[in-house]
Amino acid sequence: MTTVTRRVAPAPEHTDAIRFPQGFTWGTATAAYQIEGAASADGRTPSIWDTYSHTAGRVRNGDTGDVATDHYHRWREDVAIMADLGVSAYRFSLSWSRVQPTGRGPAVQKGLDFYRALTDALLEKGIEPVVTLYHWDLPQDLEDAGGWPERVTTDRFADYATLAARALGDRVKTWTTLNEPWCSAFLGYGSGVHAPGRTDPVAALRAAHHLNLAHGKAVQALRAELPSHARTSITLNVHHVRALTEAAEDVDAARRIDALANRVFTGPILEGQYPQDLLQDTAGLTDWSFVQDGDVATIHQPLDFLGVNYYTPTLVSAATDEASHGSDGHGASEHSPWPGADRVAFHRPAGSTTAMGWAVDPSGLYDLLMRLTADFPTTPLMITENGAAFDDYVNPEGEVADPERIAYLHGHLSAVQRAIVAGADVRGYFLWSLLDNFEWGYGYSKRFGAVYVDYPTGRRIPKASARWYADVARTGALPDGGGENR
Repeated sequence: MTTVTRRVAPAPEHTDAIRFPQGFTWGTATAAYQIEGAASADGRTPSIWDTYSHTAGRVRNGDTGDVATDHYHRWREDVAIMADLGVSAYRFSLSWSRVQPTGRGPAVQKGLDFYRALTDALLEKGIEPVVTLYHWDLPQDLEDAGGWPERVTTDRFADYATLAARALGDRVKTWTTLNEPWCSAFLGYGSGVHAPGRTDPVAALRAAHHLNLAHGKAVQALRAELPSHARTSITLNVHHVRALTEAAEDVDAARRIDALANRVFTGPILEGQYPQDLLQDTAGLTDWSFVQDGDVATIHQPLDFLGVNYYTPTLVSAATDEASHGSDGHGASEHSPWPGADRVAFHRPAGSTTAMGWAVDPSGLYDLLMRLTADFPTTPLMITENGAAFDDYVNPEGEVADPERIAYLHGHLSAVQRAIVAGADVRGYFLWSLLDNFEWGYGYSKRFGAVYVDYPTGRRIPKASARWYADVARTGALPDGGGENR
């Protein structure tokens, strides 16, 4: 990727009729640990998130994913909700420790049967299943053996990919290897605000490389098993990094964060090399000798599309006082998730925010899509996550009105449409999330869902935004207005 300071094309003016191309995919998304529950059912063993959430002080209110939204038992109801909303695709992740409890050896058939039944039900409703192999829930046995900082984990992941493809390849045509490997590496092993909660900057960099390598090996494994028409991808939470000012030191701070947030993945995956400035910035920590001959070639596999997760832009400057990584929006910790960037300060952009404290800024999504289009013009794009948490509640009429979420979605979908008009090859959009769920370190205190979940009873209540999104998916068009927050 090029530097973050390059200007992108201005957004074209939108007309009253904001329409999306024919065949555009309208979906919604979830992740296994956040919704499934049934933590010890049918042979499933603990993942790093089970261990982390059961460790005192790690998750707000001591919440765990033991029950979550009980999707493991209520999946039929959830599929019916999706069918009622009229979405054309559902992106979900497999629980690795439900499929292969120790991360080694044969699969557990009951675990695979759950995903077979789920995919069959989706297909019967005309909903395309989109499978993510890994959404942060490494089997604890593999973490005990060293986790992602260790090279052997990449081979275990390739074996797991083979098992999943053999079980579901006749049903699933779209596969994603990893969801947001930046979070797995740098929040899990750097700042410690995600599982497994380690705080070692060198381990974080090693984990980033091994996640890249695992992706490449998994793509090879999937292609060896799947029909030729199957599609493979990876989902990155590509940060849209902005410098606070045009001063050289602020621009350089943005370059450093861009290298750690984005180009550590897009470099080897899409360009076939790690960026030299990243290696130089982190040379005081490691010589990157864990990158072995042939690794980058393995990582650099052709992809059918790149999944893009976007919520808010990242605003940075050079630190003006003692070394501080500031509030980067990823969770409070005394340890930085940004190895080699201790002299970078993070700032909260002006304007309205979500319940996460994240700035609402659709222009960041437009700029990001145009940058990716310029840097990787032959790689189709898919918005695999976009959404917002707000303080939702059930009113006396038994309804959940969430006008802030509708405004957020309208603004961001308008940005996607403007990017398409400007030349971005964006093939679809997945709303995060289908259901309110376990929001990692925040437990159940943040609600991202289009469907409200009453956690004590498990009752599902579609919010106003769910009906709004259903209309957009049905018509392929945005209604005029809607508070775009441009």
